[in-house]
Amino acid sequence: MNPGPTEPRLYLADIRHVRSGGSRYRLRHRTYLWLVDLDLLPRLPRPLRPLARFDTRDHFGGGAPSIRAGLDAFLAARGAGLPSGSRVLMLAHARVLGHVFNPLTVYWCHGPDGSLRHVVAEVHNTYGERHCYLLPPETARGGRGDLDVAPVPKEFYVSPFLGVEGAYRMQLPEPGEHLALSVRLAGGTDGARLTATVRGERRPAGARGLLRAALRRPWSTAAVSVGIRFHGVRLWLRGLPVRPRPRHVPQEGLQ
Repeated sequence: MNPGPTEPRLYLADIRHVRSGGSRYRLRHRTYLWLVDLDLLPRLPRPLRPLARFDTRDHFGGGAPSIRAGLDAFLAARGAGLPSGSRVLMLAHARVLGHVFNPLTVYWCHGPDGSLRHVVAEVHNTYGERHCYLLPPETARGGRGDLDVAPVPKEFYVSPFLGVEGAYRMQLPEPGEHLALSVRLAGGTDGARLTATVRGERRPAGARGLLRAALRRPWSTAAVSVGIRFHGVRLWLRGLPVRPRPRHVPQEGLQ
C-alpha cells in the first residue's frame, strides 16, 4: 500500500459522539483537520501562519526537536522504531491563533517500501494529559462494522463521566478523498457505551483553501475546547456522576 501524496490536505469534518447504555446523549461538532507529512510540514505565507502552526509542544512529550522525533521516541520505547526512509502522515488540528486542542491525533507510519507498519492514536484530555496507543496496520482497514477489529484496552482517563475501564474498537483508515474514522468504547462498569465518528471531505490546503475553512469555522480549535466543556456541564446538570480521575503517569517515551 502506497501512502498518499506529500502535499498537505484539509478536511472539512463532521464529528459526532453518541453515548448509550444508561444515560443517552448525542453531540455534533463541525471543524476542519489537516493531513500532513511529518517530514514536510506546510510552510504558509507569513500573514497566514497564525491560522495554522504545528508545534512540537502539542504532541507526545512536547520536548522533542520535532513532532517526528517525538513519535520516533515513542515507537523506539516499544521496540517498534521505523527504519530510515520511512514516512509518517498525521491527521490533527493545527494551532490557530495560539490555541490548539486535539482530542485525537492519528499517525499512519509507512515503511520505506510504502507499506503501513503502525497506526498511532494520540489522545489528549482537558487536564493537559496525553496517552498514545500503538495499533496494528489492521486498524486502518475500512469496513462497515468493527467486529473484526481487535479490542484495545482503555488505559487513559478522558471524560470525567467515564472511568478507565472497557476497551476500544478503532477503525482508522487513512484518508483519501473522504475521511471516515470511528472509535467505539464498551465494557465500562456502569454499562455506558460511546461511539465517536469523524467524517469529512477533502478540500484544497493552499492559502485560499485555508482562508475559506477558517472563515467557515472561525477559531476552530477554541470552538472544540469550548464545546467539550459546554457538553460536560450539560451532562453534569443531568445528574451524571463524575468518575474520580486517577493519577496520571506519563508513558515511557512521552516524558
